[in-house]
Amino acid sequence: MKRNSSQKRAIAHLSGPMMVLAGPGSGKTSVIVERTAYMTGEGKIPSSSVLVVTFSRAAAVEMKERFLKFTGQGSTQVTFGTFHGVFYGILKQAYNLTSANILSEEEKNGILRELALNFGGELASEGDFTEEIAKEISMVKGNRISLEHYYSSCCPDEVFRQIYSAYGSALRERRKLDFDDMLLSCYELFDKRKDILQAWQKKFRYILVDEFQDINQLQYDIVRLLAQPENNLFIVGDDDQSIYHFRGARPEIMLNFTKDYPGAEKVVLDVNYRCSKRILASAMKVIGGNKTRFQKELSTPNPEGEPVRICEYANPREEYLSVTAELRKRMEQGENLENTAVLLRTNQEAEGLIAAFMERQIPFTMKEKLPNLFQHWICRNLLAYMHFAQGERSRKLFLEIMNRPNRYISRDSVASDREISFDRMRDFYKDKDWMCDRLTTMETHLRILKGLPPYAAINFIRKGMGYEEYLQEYALYRKIKPEELGEILDRLSESAKGMNTLKEWEEYIEEYTRKLEEQAGRQKKEGVQISTLHGAKGLEYDQVYILNVNEGSIPYRKAVLTPAVEEERRLFYVGMTRARKHLTLCYVKKQYEKEREPSRFLKEAGL
Repeated sequence: MKRNSSQKRAIAHLSGPMMVLAGPGSGKTSVIVERTAYMTGEGKIPSSSVLVVTFSRAAAVEMKERFLKFTGQGSTQVTFGTFHGVFYGILKQAYNLTSANILSEEEKNGILRELALNFGGELASEGDFTEEIAKEISMVKGNRISLEHYYSSCCPDEVFRQIYSAYGSALRERRKLDFDDMLLSCYELFDKRKDILQAWQKKFRYILVDEFQDINQLQYDIVRLLAQPENNLFIVGDDDQSIYHFRGARPEIMLNFTKDYPGAEKVVLDVNYRCSKRILASAMKVIGGNKTRFQKELSTPNPEGEPVRICEYANPREEYLSVTAELRKRMEQGENLENTAVLLRTNQEAEGLIAAFMERQIPFTMKEKLPNLFQHWICRNLLAYMHFAQGERSRKLFLEIMNRPNRYISRDSVASDREISFDRMRDFYKDKDWMCDRLTTMETHLRILKGLPPYAAINFIRKGMGYEEYLQEYALYRKIKPEELGEILDRLSESAKGMNTLKEWEEYIEEYTRKLEEQAGRQKKEGVQISTLHGAKGLEYDQVYILNVNEGSIPYRKAVLTPAVEEERRLFYVGMTRARKHLTLCYVKKQYEKEREPSRFLKEAGL
């Protein structure tokens, strides 16, 4: 391929710091590969002193393969690796570590589950609590935040601090490091042992960092130490595609690079070889709405192309069926759908779409594993209520529902029961009239529940039995918006509509789960790609549909402050620039009987 002048400048850069701002579709991987080849070839730099770092193992492997193919070599001494892989190698040499010292994800989840129960009690045992805690621990370590200055967004601060400290102790006892510790320990090693740091500085005299906009503070601090004193640091990234704040990535690190390295050269790869002119123009209008960014204008040699299409639908079901019908028609005309992607803001939104695809037999591949709505703990609670009302009286079922909402029933009252008896419980509480009244009310509610079909039963549990109040309490404890849990209930209600019996609903759940597992086990990529906007980064397709471009979805309802809205804008920009030839943006007017507004980003795009 012929290289444009910006690409040539970046490829021929040998020493000193350089920042390459690479817009979407601007050939950044080729630039990294060819610059590495130029350095080790014409630049006469020894291969063993070059380090190329990226974020995923797949990207590192692809980069190495492309380098070997480009240079026609069978092997190379250039190090291509991930941050964790490179830092683990350094620690391994310093401390004789083995893989046995690295904490597995399974062990980590086990420790965190136990600590969540110890310090967070009943409410912390629900849902995705351990996942959220794990993310926050990672955030604290990755940004080197002191614990007293960190405010948890998933539970009371005191609970988070107790879990964080106990988790650290558990790791020390087991002599294990988690992923973030690999970085922390590496930083501490370099800080204390200047001799070891110098040895590695001599080894890696030239460092290239890909996807630099995704770097966190700790990774950057270590890279800066490694690059001294020569500072042959070549960074490639796009501040407009920084979308991993939840992993600790901050665009400011990239925006401040030229302050940290005042002599750094700067090159902008501003030619997009992917999108049509119209798609690129709309995307540039959107990203232009962000204030915190490097100002840049991208152009493309590609044709004008078709206008970006906007579609309005009455509700998500209509949206999913319409997109499905369009894809079905293209399939029947003999078109291959592998170059088509349907993108969504969150995984959960894919449910109705997948159901529509299954109905109309549209082949698809899901990029991420779709969380199964019917395995959510709220669904488990609802099913437990319905089964208990139908006459199943096991202790396990009762423990699931007895204090949701809180009825102050103690486990001791059913300690010896395998079969639950309300009379026995009343006997246990015979001195407490108010408790006996509660049990009688619960029994009456269960009798009403028994005669209701699933949709009505869910509504009665929500409104008549106080389950929504329990969720409000839970949301308060977990610092999440009650609407999020309300939405899970709405989605479960929606799926139960039209089902006459519990058996019928459970058969539907079983069939849906089976198809989902079948899909997850499928190795071959086929048909339409379904992905979240995050999952689509780095990929490209001829046709892209972005669904639910509504306020509350894109931008997501949690994004209230300006930096969060700017990140949502970047995410939408990433989605738009995945499309080569056709881009369709869809929004709905109503969902779960509530009005929905189209996204402000559509207006910004001039659409």
